[in-house]
Amino acid sequence: MRFLVSFFLLVLALPAQAFTFTAIDGATYDLDDWRGQPVLVVNTASLCGFTPQYADLQALFETYAPRGLVVLAVPSDDFRQELDDDHAVEQYCRIELGVDVPLTRITPVTGPEAHPFYRWLAQEHGVEPTWNFNKALIGPDGSLLGFWGSTTRPTSDRITRLIEANLPD
Repeated sequence: MRFLVSFFLLVLALPAQAFTFTAIDGATYDLDDWRGQPVLVVNTASLCGFTPQYADLQALFETYAPRGLVVLAVPSDDFRQELDDDHAVEQYCRIELGVDVPLTRITPVTGPEAHPFYRWLAQEHGVEPTWNFNKALIGPDGSLLGFWGSTTRPTSDRITRLIEANLPD
C-alpha cells in the first residue's frame, strides 16, 4: 500500500504532458529529453533592470552544464521589456552579452496565452512569473523543486544547493 501511495504522489508531481519550447533558431527543446537532469527555466527580458542576471545564468551554465544542469532562458515580452523580435534577442544575448545558454523564441509566460509549461506552474503549483527573471528549477524526475522571483540571483546559495543536490551521479 505504501508503494502505491508513493507512486501516486510521484505521478502527481510530474507534468501531465511533455513540454516543448521553440528554440530561438527554430529547433525544438523538449523537456522530456532532459529527464534525469535538473533544468533551470528562467523567463528573461533584454531591457529589464535584472538583465545582468544573464551573466549569472551563463556562470551556472559553464559551471554545472558539464555535470548535467540545463539552463533554459525564455525571453518574454509579457512585462513589455523585451526587444522587438527573436533575431534582435539572439543578437543581443549572443553578441552583446556573450551568453550561450539555450534560448527560446519570445514566449508568453503569464495569462491565458502563457506557454503550457507556465500554465502548469500556475495551475499545479500556484506560482507564476510576476516580473522578468523568475526562476523555476525542475528536478530530474520532472517535479518542481523551487521557484524564485526576480530578486533572487540564479547563483544564490538557495538555488545552487538544490542544483548540486540534483545533479546526476
